[in-house]
Amino acid sequence: MRLLLAAALLVSLPARAADAVFAGGCFWCEETAFEGQPGVSAVISGYTGGKKANPSYEEVSAGSTGHAESVRVVYDPKKISYERLLEIFWHNVDPFSSDGQFCDRGNQYRPGIFYADEAQKKAAEDSKRSVEKQLGKSVAVEITKAGPFYPAEEYHQDFYKKNPTRYYSYRQGCGRDARLKSVWGANAGH
Repeated sequence: MRLLLAAALLVSLPARAADAVFAGGCFWCEETAFEGQPGVSAVISGYTGGKKANPSYEEVSAGSTGHAESVRVVYDPKKISYERLLEIFWHNVDPFSSDGQFCDRGNQYRPGIFYADEAQKKAAEDSKRSVEKQLGKSVAVEITKAGPFYPAEEYHQDFYKKNPTRYYSYRQGCGRDARLKSVWGANAGH
């Protein structure tokens, strides 16, 4: 079923599309950070960074796979730059928390940037140095070569649209927005 979902998502993508993969805690919340951005054609919730092929949500959330909940952002580099995607990423994570994000704890909720090539790696490393300079201390976000990305089950895709009451209740209860504001101030979530 997930392979059919992945194939369906990829069929409609423009030929010049590029990918960016980020982990920032709950993928429902990371998905909403990138959705609707000019030049972004798809945001897919999924799993990456671990060893198990085709992991399930239950396996990843139990912390047994090495994967992190993550998003694959498909974008048109002529309309939005990778550097702009990095800015969006940074302002939607707590860069000081390596063992999870907000109320979600564990390696499966770690923050990370998974680069596709040397240009993305350099841009990610440059952005990390810039954030450290701006915030005045080291950040705990890993920068790792991208490996396989496994789309999450269909019910996780666009969860904020399918179940807005549960999504916003979770986001508020988890303290995500309050923590982002304490780290980023007026730039939180931008």
